Amino acid sequence: MNNVLVERVLPTGQTIQIAQGDITAETTEAIVNAANEYLQHGAGVAGAIVRQGGPTIQKESDAWVHKNGTVSHPQPAWTSGGNLAAKYVIHAVGPVWGDGDEDAKLAAAINGSLEVAEALKCSSISFPAISTGIFGFPKERAAGVMFSAIENYFSFHKSGIRLVKLVLFDESTINAFMRAWTSQLNR
Repeated sequence: MNNVLVERVLPTGQTIQIAQGDITAETTEAIVNAANEYLQHGAGVAGAIVRQGGPTIQKESDAWVHKNGTVSHPQPAWTSGGNLAAKYVIHAVGPVWGDGDEDAKLAAAINGSLEVAEALKCSSISFPAISTGIFGFPKERAAGVMFSAIENYFSFHKSGIRLVKLVLFDESTINAFMRAWTSQLNR
């Protein structure tokens, strides 16, 4: 079971949590995969999700790309959760650091993921630290962008989503997100 480190309730009623653990073990209705635009899930979070969720997730991802083309930042794809506890996997494409306009692209991926969760009628969703692995986005900066995007989304949308978790695996990512969390609360 993943360990919730901090939580707060937004003025709009949603609970936001930071948890330490494995996103593939989450029991939220949807988990977000840090995907590439071709939905080839080989390494990192994507690889872990397919290993735990089974080959169905990659098969559904391949079918998605065949039907819809590559996945963009603002319009994530989604598949079933396969063998995961989560009913759905939302495949969000985060920006590669250095490609330009990274903050806006990451915010678009977060916003798009929340929109997909709404369309799927999910009441809970878990995010990893999108783009902070091989895509090189600085962790603390990504955390600030993600927190702001989540808060902004709920400020402008009537939502059935009640719980948003950020599930982080390693100590350096947890520390960066906790610093950003504290900094944002003290603004």
